[in-house]
Amino acid sequence: MIIFNLIMGNFLERPNRFTVIFNYKLGTEKAHLRDPGRLKELLVHGVPLLLRPAENITNRKTKYDVIAVLNEGIWILINSGFHSDIAAELIESGRVDEFKGYNVEKREYTYGKSRLDFLLYYKNEKMLLEVKGCTLVDNGLAKFPDAPTTRGKRHLEELIRAKSEGLNSAVLFLIMREDAVEFTPNTKMDPDFSNTLIDAHKKGVKIVTYSFKNIYKNDYLAINPHKRINIKL
Repeated sequence: MIIFNLIMGNFLERPNRFTVIFNYKLGTEKAHLRDPGRLKELLVHGVPLLLRPAENITNRKTKYDVIAVLNEGIWILINSGFHSDIAAELIESGRVDEFKGYNVEKREYTYGKSRLDFLLYYKNEKMLLEVKGCTLVDNGLAKFPDAPTTRGKRHLEELIRAKSEGLNSAVLFLIMREDAVEFTPNTKMDPDFSNTLIDAHKKGVKIVTYSFKNIYKNDYLAINPHKRINIKL
C-alpha cells in the first residue's frame, strides 16, 4: 500500500484522544488522530509526524489526519483507518498460510453482538477474521494492547463462539513496524484481553502476527509486508 500527499510536522501535544497539535512551517495546526492506543512511547514532544490534508473539512475541526510517527529511525503507522485495506492486501497476497485460497466476501460483518472486520471464503469454507493494529514494541517484543480494550475482548469472545459453532475464526495482528521479533499479549496493561486471547488460542482460533516495513520518500509512505512474527503466549 502507498499513502500519497503527505506533509511532515513535529508533534507538540495531544489535548484529547482524537486530536494532535503539531508544528508545521512557522505555525501550529490541529490534526485528527485515528488510533485508540495511548501511544505514550511514540508521541513525545518534537517527534516527526507524517500527516495528510483532509479531503473534506466542511464538517471537521481539523484540516489534517495523522498518518505515521518516527521512532528510532522507523516510521510507524498510527492510523487505524488503513488497517482493513492493509489486511485485505496481505490476505490476498498468499503470504500467510492460514489465509491461502481465501478471498474477502464482506467487510464489517456482523456476528452476534459485534461487527468483525472480515468474512472470508474459500470454496465451501468461511472464516471470521478480526484485525488489530499493534504499535508498541519493547526490545523486539511486540505487545498488544497498549490500552485496555473491552471491545477487543468482546471480539475475541465472538470468535471463540464462532469456532465452537463450527465456523473458522482468526485474529490478525498487524505490527506496524519492522523491529519486532516476537509478539505477546500485554498482560500487565489488560489482563482480561490477554487471558481471553490465550483462551481463544487453546480453543482453536487462529492467531496470526505479521510485521510491516514502512518507507517514506518525497510525499508518500510505502507500507510493505515484512515478515511473520513468532507468538509468545
